[in-house]
Amino acid sequence: MKTYLFYDLETTGLNKVFDQVLQFAAIRTDMTFKEIERYNIMIKLRPDVIPSPAAMITHRISLKQSMQGICEYEAIVQIHRILNQANTISLGYNTATFDDEFLRFCFHRNMLPPYEHQYKNGCSRMDLLPITNIYYLYKREVLIWPEIDKKPTMKLEHLSTANKLATGQAHNAMVDVEATLELARRFSSKEPNIWHYLEGYFNKATDKKRIEKIPISFESVACCNRIGLMIGNKYGSDNQYQVPVLLIGSSIPYKNQNIWLRLDLPELRKGIPEETWVIRKKYGEPGIVLPADPQHWDSLSPERQAIVAENKEWLQSHTHLFHQIIQYHREFRYPKIPNLDIDAALYQNDFLSSQEQTQCQQFHQASLADKIKLVGTLFEDIQMRQLASRLLCRNYPQNLPRMLTCYFKEYMQYIKPKHEEEALKDYKNQKRTTPLDAQTEIDKLLNEYDLDEQQFELLDELAHYISRL
Repeated sequence: MKTYLFYDLETTGLNKVFDQVLQFAAIRTDMTFKEIERYNIMIKLRPDVIPSPAAMITHRISLKQSMQGICEYEAIVQIHRILNQANTISLGYNTATFDDEFLRFCFHRNMLPPYEHQYKNGCSRMDLLPITNIYYLYKREVLIWPEIDKKPTMKLEHLSTANKLATGQAHNAMVDVEATLELARRFSSKEPNIWHYLEGYFNKATDKKRIEKIPISFESVACCNRIGLMIGNKYGSDNQYQVPVLLIGSSIPYKNQNIWLRLDLPELRKGIPEETWVIRKKYGEPGIVLPADPQHWDSLSPERQAIVAENKEWLQSHTHLFHQIIQYHREFRYPKIPNLDIDAALYQNDFLSSQEQTQCQQFHQASLADKIKLVGTLFEDIQMRQLASRLLCRNYPQNLPRMLTCYFKEYMQYIKPKHEEEALKDYKNQKRTTPLDAQTEIDKLLNEYDLDEQQFELLDELAHYISRL
């Protein structure tokens, strides 16, 4: 039986590589949104994670609460099993761009398959945020749409309050899951045909077929160029959460990416490939691409439509420059980062071989005593040994052999570096939070924000924790 799994995370911060989950909550339902089971997992703070103060005062999970949770490894194994239950459609609010990628790195550093919940055993995933954007644009009567400073807001907490989706503190993972589930119920009950149609955009074959049905605007050296509207929250309320785009082909190094050139920016006519804005999309994943027929296209302002027309004419009359733009973006490769920390290397490394996958399974099935022995004997690859070694030191620090603890002690020097430039960086070159970063942020929050008593206590607790480091 197919089921929905509505889920949400509360984390120590926004860095998907170096931060960790503190709370995982989920509700499994049947396809009519009838609840089947609930999950609520609290996770202990790892010794190598320094929480973001802003995150702490948002979700309000204290360090004392966190220390009562289970270790990350055991929690992530549970979460992996929950998401990978056969025929599960996992979804949440903005999960495609945050929660799902966050979990992917959790699975990676805990030596679990990071992608299987997306495709294996009938599993798939959706995201309610772009679906909400579509309902706002075309079926606005289904909800009350809150505003901040006279602009619509798609934040779940505001939607929940305005529409009484759930009760309780926002940014508690279970409360947010309840709100997300109720939001899906309302969309489906009030406009079921649209709900089922939008589900198709999260199916690779269906999404691909719909894009191929978009009329060809003109042809270039790369492909049949189709004009559509890309829907996504990141484009903002000023743009009505949508941008006009032109399909310019698929990526050469990344076969699962198709590339869309944004058409409503005058800078396009400079003809400088590096300064053109493209959106890289995978079939079955956000953003949602709608055909440029009148019912969709007329929602663009006359000014934006005029820019699109000028850009389209320019591309067709400057074919040499257009081909350079196409070639640049189709051949583009993300730069390889030298000496990238193993926790951050998920996208840079090759997929595990079948032998390595078998070794990981053997490691997971072993007792703790046997896991310790297997670190040095099971894995031939040095990075696999590093992952296994860190896993043990983070989660089971007692009575480990000196070989493992010495390596972890060296690694911890990068967590609390003497010099800030020595801090570890992720695959986007973003720095890991250091004690100095956290203390600086605490001082700023205390001086510039109106905090309540509980938030003061949370920051005080975090400041004492940092000072002990």
